[in-house]
Amino acid sequence: MQHLYERIDRDPRFHALARRRSLLGWGLSAAVLVAYYAFILAIAFAPGLLAMPLGPDTVLTVGIIAGLAVIVMSVALTGVYVWRANRTFDGLNAAIVGDATRDA
Repeated sequence: MQHLYERIDRDPRFHALARRRSLLGWGLSAAVLVAYYAFILAIAFAPGLLAMPLGPDTVLTVGIIAGLAVIVMSVALTGVYVWRANRTFDGLNAAIVGDATRDA
């Protein structure tokens, strides 16, 4: 089994795949963290803005919508990662492992 791992590790496609997957993961994580911390900073430094009602006869506030937006964005970005993994990364991974096992 160790020999298989060594063959996979020598494949330049494996390192390119790992780099692309890592960049996507870190980029999407950064987007979620920026949105989350922007929301927290808005709570800390602009509570009046988030407390504004959406309309004259509603109890919904800007803060509730902003909080829901952060949650929905997190779920959507998870979906983006899964879509990209299923569409691109899984095929490349299967090709790399297939080539490494065929050469065995």
